[in-house]
Amino acid sequence: MEIKRILVTGRLQEELKHRLDGVIGAELRCLPEDRVTEQDLAWADAYAGFRPVPGFLPEQYRWVHALGAGVDAFIHRKPWSEQTILTRTTGDFGRKIAEYCLGHMLADAQHHEGFSEDQRARRWGPQAAVPLAGQAVAVFGTGTIGQTISLTLRALGVRAYGISWSGTAHEAFDKTVSLREAAVVLDQADWVINTLPLTEQTEALFDERLIALMKPGCAFINVGRGGSLVEPDLLRALDRGQLRKAVLDVLSVEPLPDTSPLWSRPDIKITPHIAAVTDAEEAAQALLDTWNALQQGENLLANRVNIERGY
Repeated sequence: MEIKRILVTGRLQEELKHRLDGVIGAELRCLPEDRVTEQDLAWADAYAGFRPVPGFLPEQYRWVHALGAGVDAFIHRKPWSEQTILTRTTGDFGRKIAEYCLGHMLADAQHHEGFSEDQRARRWGPQAAVPLAGQAVAVFGTGTIGQTISLTLRALGVRAYGISWSGTAHEAFDKTVSLREAAVVLDQADWVINTLPLTEQTEALFDERLIALMKPGCAFINVGRGGSLVEPDLLRALDRGQLRKAVLDVLSVEPLPDTSPLWSRPDIKITPHIAAVTDAEEAAQALLDTWNALQQGENLLANRVNIERGY
């Protein structure tokens, strides 16, 4: 496939221009999202960005590349052209997200917040750490990210259960079950981690019904997509003690409005979608590798998105 002109938008546009101009065999036009005009959109035969800008129409392009791992901004409940190839960046996201989850789990086990409060109050309050070994985690999503989380935690003695649509067994997990069988492992898990992409099937998946299947007093980490969680149901589960705490890196609305009740909850930790930030080097390499693969044929695209599945 011959791609001659690529419009690149988003926070990495300047760095991508520096890294790829004269390297990739296509003309680049790199602009901040708020400076893209109708003329810029019409000029390109390919588009690269974290999300579509106003006026973006997929049928205008032969190829669209998501600079991040997620593609829901482009296709979730939006029309897509069958003639337009959609690809995504596949970087070291599994390791990054595994370290994020492990960091919050260790901070909890080691009582970091409590000791910080003690220090501010000049209070000496010894408290033994709770070992991760012997705890159990249920990971929704058994792809590369879920597998890396599982292997990281299993190395520390944590039992890891995988939950997927099919329930297909995978050696990275101690056990895998289908979503229909989730209750079998959810009532054993001290931590529940969501890594699922946002699709029609996963939208509002974590609602009152599913949360009620979780082990009373467990903790929930969302590193998938905010739209998969019904936030009012989460608050009610925390209020009644069904959940002990929640760590939310993704929210239904981002940035989170300052009026949101999530901000003021001591049993909720919020981070601004930073569990696996795409850096300029991996974004540039993914864009270049995908462009090169396109020159050889569409069948060589390992990072092509299945539009029907949504990832």
